[in-house]
Amino acid sequence: MASDIEIAREAKMQPIAQIAAKLDIPSEAVLQYGHHKGKISFDFIQSLKDRPDGKLVLVTAINPTPAGEGKTTTTVGLGDGLNRIGKKTAICLREPSLGPCFGVKGGAAGGGYAQVVPMEDINLHFTGDFHAIGVAHNLLSALIDNHIYWGNELGIDQRRIAWRRVVDMNDRALRSIVNSLGGTANGFPREDGFDIVVASEVMAILCLATDLKDLTERLGRIVIAYTRDKKPILASDLKAHGPMAVLLKDAIMPNLVQTLENNPAFIHGGPFANIAHGCNSVIATRTALKLADYVVTEAGFGADLGAEKFFDIKCRKAGLKPNAAVIVATVRALKMHGGVAKEDLGKPNPAAVRKGAANLQRHIANVKKFGVPVVVSINKFTADTEEEIAAVREAASAQGVEALLANHWAEGSAGIEAVARKVVELVEAKVDQFAPLYPDEMPLWDKIRTIATSLYGADEIQADKTTRTRIKELQEGGYGHLPICMAKTQYSFSTDPNLRGAPSGHSVTIREVRLSAGAEFVVAICGDVMTMPGLPRVPSAFSIKLNDEGRIEGLF
Repeated sequence: MASDIEIAREAKMQPIAQIAAKLDIPSEAVLQYGHHKGKISFDFIQSLKDRPDGKLVLVTAINPTPAGEGKTTTTVGLGDGLNRIGKKTAICLREPSLGPCFGVKGGAAGGGYAQVVPMEDINLHFTGDFHAIGVAHNLLSALIDNHIYWGNELGIDQRRIAWRRVVDMNDRALRSIVNSLGGTANGFPREDGFDIVVASEVMAILCLATDLKDLTERLGRIVIAYTRDKKPILASDLKAHGPMAVLLKDAIMPNLVQTLENNPAFIHGGPFANIAHGCNSVIATRTALKLADYVVTEAGFGADLGAEKFFDIKCRKAGLKPNAAVIVATVRALKMHGGVAKEDLGKPNPAAVRKGAANLQRHIANVKKFGVPVVVSINKFTADTEEEIAAVREAASAQGVEALLANHWAEGSAGIEAVARKVVELVEAKVDQFAPLYPDEMPLWDKIRTIATSLYGADEIQADKTTRTRIKELQEGGYGHLPICMAKTQYSFSTDPNLRGAPSGHSVTIREVRLSAGAEFVVAICGDVMTMPGLPRVPSAFSIKLNDEGRIEGLF
């Protein structure tokens, strides 16, 4: 079979205005970026506010492994599958980050015959949203140091600056730095560091804001530093929120592209799910819900991270009510959760599948705790045996859930029709019991403990005195009503990335907490998770190049 990039190049893309027309978006509302990409104008989006919403379907997954799960591929395939059976459907995805594209993943636009296109554009610079977010973030960084240089009228304590810098690349050398070296003309030296753009609070704000006014106000509420007596200093105190919003005025408009089957796809925003809230923008999702009967969206990594944050942060803040959830699993990944090494995944091993299925079962139970109906989609690989597939079905059935085989990677919409029909069945059953895991008024410490014990299988949470004191300060400072954004390894329910399956009785250590006052959540950083990833020994960048015809190779 052809590679992902070869399949993408063979696609017969339609002009983006034709794709927009399928959602009744007039051509004048599409701000075109070439022939096959466009942004939807705010004037048009505002005109939709009185329309009823369509049905919202979340695609999530088991904990990821090197064997692959195919969550984005399933989201794309399911959108095509729903369109195939006559449901007017749009999909909503996140934009890929350049760091992982050149690091491990090599791209994030789906795969096989379930892709969004133009694939190379989406995976690289796309419409420039991430660049705008990075520049807006770093403008605020520059304004902080500039304010200190010119006399520090606000009384910023340089030991308590809470705002780091960002770059959209995996660069571990920038995690911890000292800036302003080189003499008095360059300012006052201090410790600093970089996060990746997708971990920026500006990214989270853009993805949770409802309009330009809300965006500007949220930017103004960012806590950038504290005075010596621990009084918070906001971005609005520096008059930074106005120019930051100007830099983001185009980036906040959702991007429209298409699937290989010429169905509409909104791709907008891209916060990481292991260190941020892992969902595409509220504006894109709300717009899609006004234009389509069904909207299929995804949340990053496994349901312990992406789905939990989708339910507890995005849905809570945006007033969204998901109608169904699809949990993606593969036989290969469940074997790894059952203890099989990557090099042995090609050998049939139903016993390992049954053992590893404990991971799937916990995810099913967790999603049910939010009151959302569930179906399992088994992403088919050619080496899967009937006995192994049966083991997955039995594990799901034990939780009262149906597991259906899907082959959209090889067959497109035809290969996932059964899952699409099951999703419609769940949605039309009208089970409306969605509720977040915890109430707003629950104290921050108890919210963290509830997530860890209820969803991760932990017995307890731990934190040193400094972290506990910081949580208490936030609680007493008026931020106790905010939801929690857990920053944790994606590979395990625990904070140990090597502990696969469904571990219980472990302890979750909270290393640090960070306030995201503009995004309106508190980040709890667990274990050794990093807000600036590093590159692997052999990064994907080594395989990415231009061939003699000037075409990109190695981006998959």
